[in-house]
Amino acid sequence: MTDAALLAAHAAGDHATVIRLYTAQGDAEEARGDVDAACFYLTHAYVFALETNHASAPLLHARLKAAGREE
Repeated sequence: MTDAALLAAHAAGDHATVIRLYTAQGDAEEARGDVDAACFYLTHAYVFALETNHASAPLLHARLKAAGREE
């Protein structure tokens, strides 16, 4: 994820892209073994998914729950 891409998606109100970028960065951090950083990005993706009723919300919730960050 690049900051420019994320800022552009935010500016355009393209929430699907915002969710995709945050999720991808969460995936990358998880692959590096940094669970805290992964959950940081996945939480942002989850908030935007909830706000827009995006189909990824249940999966993001499950991932955060599995990492002990939710409920």
